[in-house]
Amino acid sequence: MSRFLIVLGLILVVVGLLWPWLARLGLGRLPGDIVIERDNVTVYLPITTAILLSLFLSLVLWLLGR
Repeated sequence: MSRFLIVLGLILVVVGLLWPWLARLGLGRLPGDIVIERDNVTVYLPITTAILLSLFLSLVLWLLGR
C-alpha cells in the first residue's frame, strides 16, 4: 500500500510539473467539459478530461502491475 501511495504521489507531481505543456494539448478544453460563468463565479467541470485521465492512469497502473 505504501508503494502505491508513493507512486501515485510521484505521478501527481510529474503531472503538476508538466501541466503547462499538457494544457497546450487541449486537456481541460475538450468537448464534454462544462464551464458555467456567471457574474462573480466560474464553475468548471472537466468531465471528459477526467474520464480520459482515468483511462490513461488505469492503463499505466495495469501495466505496472503485470
